[in-house]
Amino acid sequence: MAFQPHEKEVSEFVAARRIGEWITFTRNGVEVSGTIFKIMDNSVIVEISPEDAKEIGAPSNMTVISHKKYTVVE
Repeated sequence: MAFQPHEKEVSEFVAARRIGEWITFTRNGVEVSGTIFKIMDNSVIVEISPEDAKEIGAPSNMTVISHKKYTVVE
């Protein structure tokens, strides 16, 4: 028996996001900027600079951010 996938409503904010868009967020008390690499249902994968990754203690220059925890740079 297989479960059927269900369609989840996407908020206007999430629907408006685009790959390559600049965002900012705060992690470990440090404000970080980066570009959206991949958009998922509840979060985005963001590419940040190697220097920012080191400063916030991230293992690589890619990190996951909840849609609730970032702002778009206009």
